[in-house]
Amino acid sequence: MTLVTKEKLEQIRPAMEKELGVKNIHALPKLTKIVISSGTGKAKDKKRNELVANRLAVIAGQKPTMRRAKQSIATFKSREGDVIGVAVTLRGERMNGFLDKLINVAVPRMRDFRGFSIDSVDDMGNLTLGFKENNIFPETAEEELKDVFGMAITIVSTAKDKESAQAFFKALGIPFKKALA
Repeated sequence: MTLVTKEKLEQIRPAMEKELGVKNIHALPKLTKIVISSGTGKAKDKKRNELVANRLAVIAGQKPTMRRAKQSIATFKSREGDVIGVAVTLRGERMNGFLDKLINVAVPRMRDFRGFSIDSVDDMGNLTLGFKENNIFPETAEEELKDVFGMAITIVSTAKDKESAQAFFKALGIPFKKALA
């Protein structure tokens, strides 16, 4: 069962309407897409690029795209067109399944996890989460530990402002830190 099913949205809709003061259900925030991205670091290391791409494909269930440098930077020894990162964009059922897996499987596997910061929600209504290790996902846990990389997961919503996005993500079940009183 996926987290963001029609039944789940129907359950949170009345509370969201009341909290945001919205009468029209089409004006409520919705999920648009989830973007999983990782920088590969070494532009010339093709094995590293392939490793990160293969692991992201296993985690997301979809083939990632290679992200190329837009300009040359001599300090980093990168040239325009070199592969410097990998990204996957998920929509629809894959997005819902990944969000369910992230909240119910991956996040509980993190050590010393006390919740995400509520400040991770930006002014445009998107939530960006950074992870230091890809091993929190069960698909990659048995892989070698020497090839661990970090990733950023951006959950994009149609929320108009930060407050409505925070309320929407809380209603979806994203675990945020408790406020200190």
